[in-house]
Amino acid sequence: MFSKTERMLSFRYLKSRKRTGFVSVIAGFSFLGIMLGVATLIIVMSVMNGFKEELLSRVLGINGQLGVYPSYGPYLSDGEEKAKTMQSIKDITHVVPVVDGQVMLSSDMASAGVMVRGMSLEDFKKRPLLGGKYKGIDINEFLDSQIILGYRLARRLGVRAGDQVSLVSPKGNITAFGTIPKMKAYTVLGTFDSGMSEYDGNFLFMPLDEAKKFFMTGDKVSHLEVFTNKGADYEKIAENAFSKIGRDATIHDWRYTNQAFFNAIEVERNVMFLILTLIIIVAAFNMISGLIMLVQDKTKDIAVLRTMGMSRGAIQRIFLMSGLTVGVVGTFAGFALGLLFCENIDAIKTFLEGLSGRELFSAEIYFLSHLPAKVDMTEVTLVVVMSLALSLLATLYPSYKASKTDPVEALRYE
Repeated sequence: MFSKTERMLSFRYLKSRKRTGFVSVIAGFSFLGIMLGVATLIIVMSVMNGFKEELLSRVLGINGQLGVYPSYGPYLSDGEEKAKTMQSIKDITHVVPVVDGQVMLSSDMASAGVMVRGMSLEDFKKRPLLGGKYKGIDINEFLDSQIILGYRLARRLGVRAGDQVSLVSPKGNITAFGTIPKMKAYTVLGTFDSGMSEYDGNFLFMPLDEAKKFFMTGDKVSHLEVFTNKGADYEKIAENAFSKIGRDATIHDWRYTNQAFFNAIEVERNVMFLILTLIIIVAAFNMISGLIMLVQDKTKDIAVLRTMGMSRGAIQRIFLMSGLTVGVVGTFAGFALGLLFCENIDAIKTFLEGLSGRELFSAEIYFLSHLPAKVDMTEVTLVVVMSLALSLLATLYPSYKASKTDPVEALRYE
């Protein structure tokens, strides 16, 4: 496509000379702009993808893909019977009866409002995110008055395995003097680390039977959590469940209960893509201005080449290649930089935190305890193709203008 002479001239025009030094500086800034724009887009999109996937895995690791809730009242009647009935539905792996409620947790050092979640030992072991996240404890002792705390919650309260804590619930016994809050002491069996600060800092688990006694629910439960096979049809499962358990319960999947949160992540991701694309567009405008200045500076050279018999198409290809060289090299440099950054993102974060002495990725703010990055090659390909397309478009007008240079007029004023 490009002859040897065309390649030689296009590369020579990009080199810095005394007269064209400023043009080369603009080309350098265009190269940096494209490289940083492509790298930043890849990094940000990968981090957003990783953040969404990690958050989703944490949410579905603690909660089921579907939830069965009471249509009326705070508790679900015959919850354990409904769980057994639903267990036979296709694509459901297991159903967990849960009793939960908000209480005040107190230790000798501090107090905190927490969410209590009661479930059986067998169900706790099956929980994907919790099944292997407890350390140094015998999970088979998760019975009676034993509770398991999130490690951030335990650290905040200054407690460890074997310590006594007190739970205070506002739903207590009704007397002639009013409702007396219910208070009971429990032993900390150990802690769990789910990798999500919201759970690690605000949740505790207790045996299901003990939770029923503490919250005085009788044989009722708060809701059922339904775990399904990957890729299951939630709507079909919900229809089958309604036909089996009756209409005294409502069923929602995780998309309904977390809809606002994940929609916000998706909106932020799209906005970041649009904003960061502007970096590449600005670099493309820099390329246009640099090539136009190069064409003006090389007007005499173009005239000489035309009088020597070089065609308009060859002139156009020379300047087209000059611009594309900046765009292509900048794009693939940004591609390599973005992938390298994503591959080592945690190490880079640790280095920057050590350099600045500050925590850059607070788990309390961002929910996760580490900075995730998941490279989607389809999105990366889209970014690379978009950058190459913008680079090509940026070179079309300057190269066309160069090919239209009249050699007679150009030499007349020299």
